[in-house]
Amino acid sequence: MASLVETLTASGGPESAGFLNDLVGHLWPNICVAGGAMIKQIAEPMFAQMLPAPLNTLHFVKIDLGVTPMKLSNVDVHKVDNGGIKLDLDVNWDGNCDIEMDGKMIPKVGVEHVKLSGRLSILLCPITNVIPLIGAAQVSFINPPYLKFDYTDGADVANLGLIDSCIRKVVQSIIAGMAVLPNRFLVKLDPFNDYFKTYQLPVGVVRLTIESGSNFGEELKSKNIFKKLVHDVPDCYVTTSLSGETPGWKTATVKNNHHPEWNETRDFIVSDHEQLLELEVKDSDTASDDDIGLASISVKNLLLSHGQKQGLTLKHKGEETAGKVTVSGKYYQFIPDASSITGAENPAEIKGLLAVLVAAVKNLQGARQQLKPSVAVTWGAHKFQTAIKADVPGGAEDIQNPHFDNTFRIPLSGSIEGAGPVRIALMDDKDEIGAVEIPLEEVLAAENLTLLKEFDVGGGQIVKAGIVLRGTRQIE
Repeated sequence: MASLVETLTASGGPESAGFLNDLVGHLWPNICVAGGAMIKQIAEPMFAQMLPAPLNTLHFVKIDLGVTPMKLSNVDVHKVDNGGIKLDLDVNWDGNCDIEMDGKMIPKVGVEHVKLSGRLSILLCPITNVIPLIGAAQVSFINPPYLKFDYTDGADVANLGLIDSCIRKVVQSIIAGMAVLPNRFLVKLDPFNDYFKTYQLPVGVVRLTIESGSNFGEELKSKNIFKKLVHDVPDCYVTTSLSGETPGWKTATVKNNHHPEWNETRDFIVSDHEQLLELEVKDSDTASDDDIGLASISVKNLLLSHGQKQGLTLKHKGEETAGKVTVSGKYYQFIPDASSITGAENPAEIKGLLAVLVAAVKNLQGARQQLKPSVAVTWGAHKFQTAIKADVPGGAEDIQNPHFDNTFRIPLSGSIEGAGPVRIALMDDKDEIGAVEIPLEEVLAAENLTLLKEFDVGGGQIVKAGIVLRGTRQIE
């Protein structure tokens, strides 16, 4: 078994991004057309759902992403456990655009420039001996990307902040929901690609301990920034998230202390060792909580630091303060062994993982034009459902044999002994067509704790699904 240092520093070495940039450059006109259609299709319903009136009436009049393609750099190549290839690379887009939005009772909004940058992860799998050799690509930002819009002179109101912050909130929410870890955007290169061979399970768990804070406003008389931030002895707490996932974990509030001690621990599921743990320190107040500072560290750097302990300097509005938060971490790898999933329930600890993969449905019966299939998964109090599909005349997908390619993850914080079965139900709109219940004992008896089957839910209708169990083992 590889050591923690070997695991975290493994790399296939840097590769040239020249070929990829040439490819993106040639495809950019097509990317612009497809991207513009996708932006309009996804963003407008979210404007209506997420924004207050009258901003919820915003819609696109024009989307032209310009002629400047995205640039890729710093490519690193890795092999992954399922036999695929993982490319990590930086993406930067400094594009002059022509995007126009309009709405009721608000001035027209024009975007003339977009800045987007981040670290991208592309999983290519499975690798086969049959053309096209690669079945699918899964694309995701490892952490939320940087995003900035510049507006046209005719949209001065946007530069005041309200419209800009609302638009960025929606766009960032779309990106996070589709393509920021743990979410991955699936691109099928082979229409018959096997989702079971494509999906990549999370790699493990980082156990983060928020140990203490120091210099929260006491010895900082020379730091004008803290004079403004902390007017008395602060009541501080820390909120932590991994790769921007919400809601974050919040520590207890330590009252009246410039040097608070928490020693609180929480587990986070890790999809990539470059994911950022983001910490926000606040001073609890009656009216509204005051910002003390922000800090972040990648899972990799936390675990490679001396003694797996690190003092993180807080920043406020980009300016360093003298405040620090001390954290430490341990790493647990997911393994096909359920022996760690024992003991009483402890929400702060992740002892294992249950993943339910919903690949496809076969032989769905009924009139094509009326079918609205989805798959619902239930295990105890956990309930999930795929998106509802509908027949599209001339569309590429057969509505009677639809693909879903969805995975639902359930962290396990205690013993699964005596737990009920996983229930998988085939739905037509709101009506249940048929269902099957799979006891966990069947999963535990499967090779590598991985049960992949075509389940008959009645009348010859099939749900192709998988259930995967993983325990944890600490790596030092």
